[in-house]
Amino acid sequence: MNSSTLKIARLEAIDDFRACEELQRAAWGMDAGDVVPLHLLVTFQKNGGLVLGAFDADGAMVGTLFGFLGVEDDAPDRLKHCSHMRAFKHCSHMMGVRPDWRGRGVGYRLKLAQREHALAQGLDRVTWTFDPLESLNASLNVRKLGAVCRTYIRDLYGAMSDERNAGLGSDRFRLDWWIGTRHVAERLAGAEPRGSHDRPAGRDAVVVNPTNVGPDGRRRPPATAAAPTAPLARVEIPADIQAMKGADLALARAWRAHVRELFEAAFAAGYTVVDFVSEVSTTGERRSFYVLQQGFEVTK
Repeated sequence: MNSSTLKIARLEAIDDFRACEELQRAAWGMDAGDVVPLHLLVTFQKNGGLVLGAFDADGAMVGTLFGFLGVEDDAPDRLKHCSHMRAFKHCSHMMGVRPDWRGRGVGYRLKLAQREHALAQGLDRVTWTFDPLESLNASLNVRKLGAVCRTYIRDLYGAMSDERNAGLGSDRFRLDWWIGTRHVAERLAGAEPRGSHDRPAGRDAVVVNPTNVGPDGRRRPPATAAAPTAPLARVEIPADIQAMKGADLALARAWRAHVRELFEAAFAAGYTVVDFVSEVSTTGERRSFYVLQQGFEVTK
């Protein structure tokens, strides 16, 4: 079964909110204390937020998404004099898909529904965070949806205990999804981003962190990290950080430290993440890269 058979709907029944709690546990391997509880989900839904479910043909929830109306960090003072919506955004807090439904487009369908909700509220931006080492999430968020990033946050949630995050800290990208722009419309239509010189995934871009393959067959980051200097650059990350973490936690942590240093330097130098590509080489190895552009500006 694929995502075309799914029903995407706002949650209304209490049993559906309970199913959302259970899905969070299944999606992340969470302890009960980390789950966003029913009473908060209901409050989000009834006060301008959004709690969505993705349901299969039998009515079982296989995915969920929730977010709420937010403001910029510096907005409280500006709101006193604000008569327009630029200070407001939709803050997307969490999206999860049942493990047996991953890779079938469920997350994409949920994000499209979230976009329609935010546009109907008169908003032009959705923000959320995700782990920059997660290749599959990067492919959805940056490549398919057209979100961009110029903000790196260290250890956002502190140490985490769920299965996907335990042991690696909680560094995050903060994404900006400018939902009414041509950039996003083109991404949703499957077009290449304008920053890539009309070539797929910025193939002219300079790889700024050349890696090497260790005796175990896993790629290792270089010893140093510096900001790019070319107008367009590619930054490699592990193709499967979860598999790496399970096999070699020290190596996964080395990648975390490397990516942190490199992106903090790149963002300080005026670069923006505008694309992501995951390629299979002629030897059968999958490699994953972010594409960064200097001086990128979002335009209508």
